[in-house]
Amino acid sequence: MSTTNIAVIGGGIAGVTTAFHLARRGATVTVIDDGGFGQATAASAGIIAPWVSKSDGDFYAAYAAGGNYYPEFLSQLEALGIPELGYRRSGALMVDVDAEGIEAEYERIVSRVRDAGDVAGEVKRVAGDDVQSLFPALASGLTGLLVTGGGRVDGRILRDAALTGAIAHGARHLVDAVIGLEQTQTGWSVKTTTGTTMFDAVVVAAGARVMDIFDRLDMRIGVTPQRGQIVHLHLRGVNTSPWPTVHPLGDHYMTPFDGGRIAVGATRETGSGFDPRVTAAGQMSVLQKALELAPGLGEATLVETRVGIRPMGDDHMPVVGRVPGRDGLWVASGYGAGGLTMGPLLGDAVARDVMGDAAPELAPFAMPAESVS
Repeated sequence: MSTTNIAVIGGGIAGVTTAFHLARRGATVTVIDDGGFGQATAASAGIIAPWVSKSDGDFYAAYAAGGNYYPEFLSQLEALGIPELGYRRSGALMVDVDAEGIEAEYERIVSRVRDAGDVAGEVKRVAGDDVQSLFPALASGLTGLLVTGGGRVDGRILRDAALTGAIAHGARHLVDAVIGLEQTQTGWSVKTTTGTTMFDAVVVAAGARVMDIFDRLDMRIGVTPQRGQIVHLHLRGVNTSPWPTVHPLGDHYMTPFDGGRIAVGATRETGSGFDPRVTAAGQMSVLQKALELAPGLGEATLVETRVGIRPMGDDHMPVVGRVPGRDGLWVASGYGAGGLTMGPLLGDAVARDVMGDAAPELAPFAMPAESVS
């Protein structure tokens, strides 16, 4: 069956990068997204530094591969003359008050960085005043490891850049809600609030909303929603552009952006359902942990709190690939907190598979057959 006319359902990083890679391979692509609240990409901290993460095993393999692919993906967008990608490579700084705890991480991080090559840069030990010179708002007495190749990206800017790139290659963007999906003898019928269109194939990349799509097909998918609340602060008159992202040995982080903006977070609220509210407890938790680590943020202006509903795959693995028993149907979801890092690579892998091109081995991030039933 021909797969040249393809619908991509979802306008987050999974959807737009898949659409971009499909369109650049000559497919006729329509991205369908309703622009609703709760998109994980729009709320993401945007850290591109998988080498300092606590993940391991198959998930880390996928995560690291995504980070290694980033320069190639960015160069593809730059070649189209897209002026702003929202990316900066300013380093990733692991910190803790326990110098022995940081030292225990050293060999693990060095090995990961060595395996990644030039994209990860190098690992440097930092301590005392050197830590604060890198991120002046941090508390004194911290010890750290700096991975120089760590980067950060504004998820909204990169998402829009990838969509712009897809459109430059001929894709169409439809702002609408999918209310029906049906397999026919000749392909797939996609019904939105404005009409019904036939496609050769469909890629469901709707984040935590993939559950709704598969419910319409009387199928279960192994993806559940997890709420993440992230607070954006502003330091007036401070040049935060060169500051690295900060990674304590705990579960929170800080991402500095240009113009004095710093994102701190985030909560990991499993069982939240698709509920994109800011809660008092969530905001308090984020701010308390941020100010304990970086008391210099105490005078920052609280700009906003963003909420994203992360799509968490079963066993915390992405759910990516062909849907068993449904010709012409693919899924790309379950990226969890790693979507901005893994999205471009997995988007390319899905596009290759849809188009029948030689695709890189999807393992270890191939979709387990039991993830859709």
